[in-house]
Amino acid sequence: MKYKYDKVTDILIIEMSEESPDFAEQKGNIIAHYNKNGKPIEIEILDASDTASKIINLILASKKTT
Repeated sequence: MKYKYDKVTDILIIEMSEESPDFAEQKGNIIAHYNKNGKPIEIEILDASDTASKIINLILASKKTT
């Protein structure tokens, strides 16, 4: 697994495979790229700094309630 972050565009890319994507689906700030069999091979997180802080806050909040 490889990670790339571009601070100019604030995009985080998580590569789970070196395969070429066949299609992608976007939901909010997250774009998932898939191979022809529907296996996820790459995830792009747009506005990564804001999205990551929201995810971290959610995780921390859930730990406080458990």
